[in-house]
Amino acid sequence: MDWRMQPTIKKCQAEFIGTFALVFAGTGAVVVNDLTGGGITHVGIALTFGLVILAMIYAVGDISGAHFNPAVTSAFWLAGRFPAALLAPYLLSQGLGALTASAVLHFLFPAHGTLGCTLPAGPDRQSFVLELILTFLLMFVILNVSTGAKEKGITAGIAVGAVIGLEAMFAGGICGASMNPARSLAPALVSGHLQHLWIYLTAPFLGAWLAIPACRGCQDPACCPPSGKSAPETGDSPASL
Repeated sequence: MDWRMQPTIKKCQAEFIGTFALVFAGTGAVVVNDLTGGGITHVGIALTFGLVILAMIYAVGDISGAHFNPAVTSAFWLAGRFPAALLAPYLLSQGLGALTASAVLHFLFPAHGTLGCTLPAGPDRQSFVLELILTFLLMFVILNVSTGAKEKGITAGIAVGAVIGLEAMFAGGICGASMNPARSLAPALVSGHLQHLWIYLTAPFLGAWLAIPACRGCQDPACCPPSGKSAPETGDSPASL
């Protein structure tokens, strides 16, 4: 089933549920790890983020395209592979899904202070550069695996989940490896930890946008058509093929 044929409300519901699942499982793993004295471990947290994205891509990818990330949605739009009319509804759905997940976690674990916020372990500039590069690599993978052969589209969920898990595993201890403004905004708002939020509301967008010219340099020009040209018929999401 082509996700473009789904009514807007269904797409938005899918984005809401997928982003809710991402934040609930991912930041929930951080909370449970803290409360159990490291029972999940850093590696377990990274795997949780990667696996929940993998599962949600296959669950609702054919409905909404499985973005679950405002930086990803905005990059698809800038790349000419996502309609402007859906930009605001997607961003709103993703934000509400993330906020709902953090609110539920706060209800379940009211004594936890941060609810899995992304907080830099070192200087802000260090985490800013890390988040920019991590999101660049993530978006570069997304753009490339959502373009081309049918077989590539079928396995795209594995590639996207793997890169998220990999990046969270090696960089999560320093910058949090958010790569997703909604994932960082929701727990920060609910827990009140806003002091470093600017990093996670700017670097992921910049990193995702920088992946567009990089993809154009590797793929056929029709992959990410310049502004004003029509978008290709395929490749709007990790699960669009």
